[in-house]
Amino acid sequence: MDLDLKGRGVLVTGASKGLGRAAARALAGEGADVLAVARTEASLRKLAEEPVLGKIHPYVCDMRDRAQVAALADVAVERLGRLDVVVNNAGIAPAANFLEMDMAVFDEVMEINVAAIAVLSQAAGRRFVEQGSGGRIVNIVSTSGILGKAALAAYSASKGAAIQLTKALAAEWARHDIQINAIAPGAFSTEAQAYVTGNPDILAKRVRKIPARRMADPEEFGPLVCYLSSTKAKFVSGAVYVIDGGETAKQ
Repeated sequence: MDLDLKGRGVLVTGASKGLGRAAARALAGEGADVLAVARTEASLRKLAEEPVLGKIHPYVCDMRDRAQVAALADVAVERLGRLDVVVNNAGIAPAANFLEMDMAVFDEVMEINVAAIAVLSQAAGRRFVEQGSGGRIVNIVSTSGILGKAALAAYSASKGAAIQLTKALAAEWARHDIQINAIAPGAFSTEAQAYVTGNPDILAKRVRKIPARRMADPEEFGPLVCYLSSTKAKFVSGAVYVIDGGETAKQ
């Protein structure tokens, strides 16, 4: 299926590693021109050197700085010539017993995982309306925002908030031909899960909770991002797509 992504301008945050990197590679593989945003310049430049159909443009941004985040939509238009899609992937997930958590950490999680999505979505939404050609936003949330996870109270709360923001904006902006959806990944073999994947006993225990009896490869994430970023999904909005090997389905 031709997803008609060739030449499209796409902005992906948290693109230097993990699922963000997989999303950027998949979109560029479909011919999109991608502004890959993260804090680590070296990783971004390495990503930009990979052979893909489209082109990957590295750009360093601190997602805790609202002014920098708000400017990303304009940067995308400047670097790519246009902006059609935003993939809000950047996020942090510090684990802590909530009774002992420093509320400054809670605030940082909310700033990066919720406020940055809101700020960038507003900037992109204004650009989409100004262009008059619609647009798409894909928010990467988590199954933790659906079920809640012990020791991840701040993260779970932030992802739950991001899910509701997705639905609210989808309802508000549909008349502008702007589609907004969320993807809730479960267990993927990324750098963030190195502690699990590097310990056979912990990995076996984790996998037993997943009906598919395995963790997913990051490359399995990209196709869904591409579909929701494409014009083929123009009547899909406000949805939350769970990709977790059936883990939340059994709850």
